Amino acid sequence: MLPFFFFLLLTFSISQALPPPRGFYLNCGSPYTTKLNEINYTSDRGFINVGNTTAIKQKDLLPILSTLRYFPDKSSRKHCYNFPVAKNSKYLIRTTYYYGNFDGKNSPPVFDQIIGGTKWSVVNTSEDYSKGQSSYYEIVVGVPGRTLSVCLAKNAKTLSSPFISALDVQSLEDTMYNSTDLGLYKLSLIARNSFGVDGDMISYPDDQYNRLWQPFSDKKHQTVTSQSSVNPLDFWNIPPAKAFMEGFTVTKGKALELQWPPFPLPATKYYIALYFQDDRSPSPLSWRAFGASINGATFSRKLNVSTNGVMVYSGQWPLSGQTTITLTTAKGSPMGAVINAGEVFQVIPIGGATNISDVTALEDLLESIDEPPVDWSGDPCLPLPNSWTGVTCSKEKINKVISL
Repeated sequence: MLPFFFFLLLTFSISQALPPPRGFYLNCGSPYTTKLNEINYTSDRGFINVGNTTAIKQKDLLPILSTLRYFPDKSSRKHCYNFPVAKNSKYLIRTTYYYGNFDGKNSPPVFDQIIGGTKWSVVNTSEDYSKGQSSYYEIVVGVPGRTLSVCLAKNAKTLSSPFISALDVQSLEDTMYNSTDLGLYKLSLIARNSFGVDGDMISYPDDQYNRLWQPFSDKKHQTVTSQSSVNPLDFWNIPPAKAFMEGFTVTKGKALELQWPPFPLPATKYYIALYFQDDRSPSPLSWRAFGASINGATFSRKLNVSTNGVMVYSGQWPLSGQTTITLTTAKGSPMGAVINAGEVFQVIPIGGATNISDVTALEDLLESIDEPPVDWSGDPCLPLPNSWTGVTCSKEKINKVISL
């Protein structure tokens, strides 16, 4: 869970006129369109036909946090938004939650998020809500078909109605996060930070893909401000140039040790991308060389970082507990190490698939029924505990419907 620091109505910098990002941006529970960061968030009507809507009676809320859709039906196995998408495409999905005590219970519900047939994560906004903040979650997914479903579902700890405030489905380029096979895995965001800064979050239009780069400051480290700008298209992940504008550095000859992410991680594999740029004005002498290790294991043996910037990444890196990134200045380097930004995602195996012929047959049946069960949406079989009511599926690599 990531805290949303734009709880109050803030003003974001607009660096240049850009076309709206490609995707769907939903203001859940509202019949109206509202604008945030030059992006139009439209009503979620047309993408879901179940659930109730309500407004949060609170001053100074961002418009996308002032309404929500909630799902009180206790018998439904899941509640799904469905989006028409391009076949074999790639998307970043962000779900945003602000509880606002909408049900008068002063206790945010705990529930599951599901993408297609894969359980994504548990939603628990209690800590953020106690601080007056909203929460968001992000995941990068590949979509083999022409429909993408984003679902909420009760779990054993759910005591009240699951809800959602906003939903972003952002199209990504093929090059982005391409070291991970998104036909086998999904990437759930753990942290995305710009280092050395203690100001506003970076988002659209500075990041044309509407990713959120939270500021990360640390008084233990020297900070630098870049004297030149990188070209985002020079990097596979197309990071915003603004993410390179500040960073942490260290005196020549010393090692830079950064504890990031600033919280312990469960033992599994992660996608890691780190971004570097020499902060000086461009010249033949504006470079520095250093090695990078993570928890003592070599991540990159020798980086030669110029004012053009460098990105290094790993698609499956094991992490457990607290993470320490160590940058060690190479012999002969004119300057100490520097780091500007980073992203970490948990690698989540896809939970299987449902036989496409069975899916097509059930979708045809769905269109012929006047009042189908409310949870007949999303993947018919998966996850198995959240299959459609009345549908029984096999437990195979490719699941099949065995009874209806």
